[in-house]
Amino acid sequence: MKTIGRTDLPPEQQQALRSAIRWEWFTIAYTIVTIVLIALVLGGSQAMRTAWIEDILSLLPQISFLVALLFIRHRPTGAFPYGLHRAMGIGHLVAGVALLAVGGSLAFEAISLLLRAEHPAIGTVHVFGQTVWLGWFMVAVMAVTAIGPFFYGHAKSKLAPKLHNKVLYADADMAKADWTTTLASIVGVLGVGVGWWWLDGVAALFISLGIMWDGWRNSRGAVLDLIDQRARTHDDKSVHPLAGEVLDLLAALPWVEDASVRMRDMGQVFHIEAFVVPRRGKVSVERLEDAHERIVRLDWKVQDVQVIPVRELPDEAEI
Repeated sequence: MKTIGRTDLPPEQQQALRSAIRWEWFTIAYTIVTIVLIALVLGGSQAMRTAWIEDILSLLPQISFLVALLFIRHRPTGAFPYGLHRAMGIGHLVAGVALLAVGGSLAFEAISLLLRAEHPAIGTVHVFGQTVWLGWFMVAVMAVTAIGPFFYGHAKSKLAPKLHNKVLYADADMAKADWTTTLASIVGVLGVGVGWWWLDGVAALFISLGIMWDGWRNSRGAVLDLIDQRARTHDDKSVHPLAGEVLDLLAALPWVEDASVRMRDMGQVFHIEAFVVPRRGKVSVERLEDAHERIVRLDWKVQDVQVIPVRELPDEAEI
């Protein structure tokens, strides 16, 4: 995949995108294996059941990313003049809402079980003629399944900034935090083993709250981008510096008296409106086209640019 909409990806981004696609398919395969393994030892532990459902939900970001890629690669058309870049944001929102809803349901169930003081039952199995507590298999499976997210989470976190992809970043962030789910489920199972039945429900509640937190962060970030907040970095921690670079470029042009910028995030690329106040109140078409080309060359993420001559700068634009 060499283009996104009408943007030709630089070689570094092409390589990063190919790596991201491979990691997403690997994650899906790995997660399916862990889902099957956990299902085999699920038993009566609420913490294990919640961790199992979390594993199933963790497939959503990868599926959203891969499906969105099918749309954003298409060039703009008459029906969709800005391209289909919003597909990435919509996938981000769908994944976030699903996490929030299911996490809330699981948290309610965990609290209900605690209030009813229901004691979870973890039975035994016969292995090679020996009777073994099932909890040991639960602990072993959870410990083994925690290894994968550590590696692919860090790999994706390095690719996300190169692609300016918030779905990929959220996926990586969730994977890196997966060890908390593993630890909580192990603590819950061992708690049942020593007679602290309530520890299983507390662990299930802890995991549920983690799912809800992931859902809230993803939903909030997706909604803010879809309603065109000021473009921010891939991790939403700060305003994206590209707007400042555009302002510096315009300020250096001899015919520009003043300038401001409105920049929105379309998914992986930006839509920029650059307002310029020309010296002596007039500017040629050639100079506007030159400014347009200079802005486009600043960054591969610049998808659409309008350089608009005005008498006064809009109040809401970035100065």
